[in-house]
Amino acid sequence: MATPIVLGDAYVVAKRNLIKIKRVPDLLVFTTLSPIMFVLLFAYVFGGAIDVPGGASADAYREYLMAGIFAQTVIFGATITGAGLAEDIRKGIIDRFRSLPMAPSAVLTGRTMSDVANNVIVLVVMSLTGLLVGWSIHSSPLEALTGYLLLIVFAYAISWIMAWLGMLVPSPEVFNNATFIVIFPLTFVANTFVPLESLPGPLQTFAAWNPVSAVTQAARELFGNIPAQVPEPSEWPLQHAELYTLIWTGVFLLIFVPLANRQYRRSASR
Repeated sequence: MATPIVLGDAYVVAKRNLIKIKRVPDLLVFTTLSPIMFVLLFAYVFGGAIDVPGGASADAYREYLMAGIFAQTVIFGATITGAGLAEDIRKGIIDRFRSLPMAPSAVLTGRTMSDVANNVIVLVVMSLTGLLVGWSIHSSPLEALTGYLLLIVFAYAISWIMAWLGMLVPSPEVFNNATFIVIFPLTFVANTFVPLESLPGPLQTFAAWNPVSAVTQAARELFGNIPAQVPEPSEWPLQHAELYTLIWTGVFLLIFVPLANRQYRRSASR
């Protein structure tokens, strides 16, 4: 099927998912409230207890914090893809899609596109919250935009993993529990909230090669949120954070886009 037709069908599916958010605003409310809570919690509860080189403890930590909160939030936001697909399969909606004269790949493409839009909204809300607690961007507008785009692109790749998983598990509840068990430690055993130097040896090595650390490091550099007194990282992934993030993004897409589309063809209502 021609690419324009696939994109047209994907747009219709994405519009359907965005209309669902409009009709069930609780989805967007709770998606945005969670990151706001994290920003306020870490900025004011833990901010005074965690030292980051380069300035007054609380102020420096708020600058350091935001990229990590951004990374964690867009990754958790990508799970909406899998949860939504698991729910659609259970209700038989996927079977209805397959009976329509539309490109099979359009369903997954539209689903992931709509979640990109959701992540953009969340990033805007979080950025405004960050500005209120003292965070600011110290780089050029182009660098800042690149930082946001890198976060969105990385989350988009994660959403394809979630799409594949969402069609494998028996229910949305199982999907939510399974992904939380994996994503929560991945986003915390990283440089998202604390400097790597504060972690014990084995965890420090894992965190240095964790792609979540790379996308966080890249965002911090592009936002200009790394204090001058902080030494350059010695690990290759963090020295080349943007490249390492793009490598993982490409690997995720190359592996999980075909896997998700194949699983979509196999999926049936439960």
